[in-house]
Amino acid sequence: MTERDTAKELAKLTRERAVRQRLQELFLAFSRGISATLRLGLPLETLSQDANALFGTRRTSVWLHRRRARELAVAASSDAAYQTSAQPVSTDDTAAPAARGLRLEDPLVIGSGDEHVAIAPLRGWRRALGTIVVEGESRLLDDELLGDLVNEFSRELSIGIENVQLLEDVMRQRRLLEDTFNSLVDYVIVTDNAFQLVQMNDAFVARVGESRDELLARSLKDLVGEDMASWVQQQEPGARSRQFTGDTLGGTSFATVTPLITQEGEPVGHVLVVRDITAQVKLEVEREALQGRLAQSEKLASLGQFVAGIAHEMNNPLQGVLGHLELLMETAPAAKPLRTELRRIYQDGDRAAKIVRNLLVFAGSQRMTRRRVSVDRVLGRVVASRAAALHRADVKVVRLQGTALPRVSGDPLLLQQAFLNILINAEHAVVEKQEGERIIAITTAVDQSRNTVVTTIRDNGHGIPADVLPRIFDPFFTTKDVGKGTGLGLAITYGIVQEHGGTIRAEGTAQGGAVFIIELPAAE
Repeated sequence: MTERDTAKELAKLTRERAVRQRLQELFLAFSRGISATLRLGLPLETLSQDANALFGTRRTSVWLHRRRARELAVAASSDAAYQTSAQPVSTDDTAAPAARGLRLEDPLVIGSGDEHVAIAPLRGWRRALGTIVVEGESRLLDDELLGDLVNEFSRELSIGIENVQLLEDVMRQRRLLEDTFNSLVDYVIVTDNAFQLVQMNDAFVARVGESRDELLARSLKDLVGEDMASWVQQQEPGARSRQFTGDTLGGTSFATVTPLITQEGEPVGHVLVVRDITAQVKLEVEREALQGRLAQSEKLASLGQFVAGIAHEMNNPLQGVLGHLELLMETAPAAKPLRTELRRIYQDGDRAAKIVRNLLVFAGSQRMTRRRVSVDRVLGRVVASRAAALHRADVKVVRLQGTALPRVSGDPLLLQQAFLNILINAEHAVVEKQEGERIIAITTAVDQSRNTVVTTIRDNGHGIPADVLPRIFDPFFTTKDVGKGTGLGLAITYGIVQEHGGTIRAEGTAQGGAVFIIELPAAE
């Protein structure tokens, strides 16, 4: 080899090394661009333009494989217009250079002039990523060097693309987990082994009303209360669940705590999931109350049919006995010496007749005359009828009347009897008090949301025992001594209120005593 040939070869190697070094510089800049943006877009476009200038070709394009669509699309090109206009090609299109390159193992240089194309596959560890297509003969490089550079370009670019795609997959999975985590309506709290918060979902952040940064490293006890925190801190294996009421989170909640274990089996904290079941518990209580009222109504309806039959059969002979006794006392001379005994017989018979009339009311057999009635006026008559007895017993009645009360549709006499039965019960309860004032408070108000008139009769007597409360409206149930009560008063009241389309309930109070709440629908 002559000195001239040696110089030419040396110049060629120097140029080749400079080109390869420049290519490495391009990939270094590409890597920095990806690190800054974590996206392929702009860094890949810049790399395509710089590589095309280095190759001295007409156009350099990067086609990426869309596996689900089974096609390749231009992700970047040195020709901006081509990048915008180029249509995706099917992976089955063997005539398209991009699809052809997807199946290659090594770069391929074909054609000449404007038809000159260098194709190289982009391959990841386990999948085809796409194709590099370099179009046009190089003005600066021969085909052999161009093929080598395109091959090196494809290897380096494959690594970069796969890393970005893997990172995007990881980020996508993380975003999915975070979105799932934050979409849960339950409160999710993650603590470390010291029971300090390290993570929580959006629902818990919103419930506490503080920022996420303010909650991190806070003690679990400060945020969920001592009772729940102490339960979480119990050293027991596996998941545990428990219901809490009136804790720091408020209402009623159902909590589940699970140890947080690493893949190596090391415990690193706990996961607490808290579900707010306040509304659910309230609905369950209301459902049980409705079932109780339904059972009571069914029981009263069934018993009412039975009672009505007996009452009708007893009423006729009783009226006959009373009529004959009255006639005997008024007209028979022989009855005059026995008038006191006969009057006692008449009173006992009349008492039996009243019980029969009450049975008919309870059974709904008494005809009800409906008209527009003022509840306050009915209550006024009730209190007036018991005024003397209340005064003798030193019982104070307090009336709190609502304003602009609508009238109700009903029978004033039946409503008067219903309220009278409750007032007498309250009177008996407060009379049994040995010390303190004896007070009965009667309040009327309107519930606009339900369009009802609400009457509350409250006493400060001995109250109603919890085991007695569910049975107070049962017919013939009484806590009074034998001969002092029939057990029909409240049962009759319940029937009258039901006949008027209303509701009645009884409750104990924290201060002692009992309260009866009667709701009657307002008249249209």
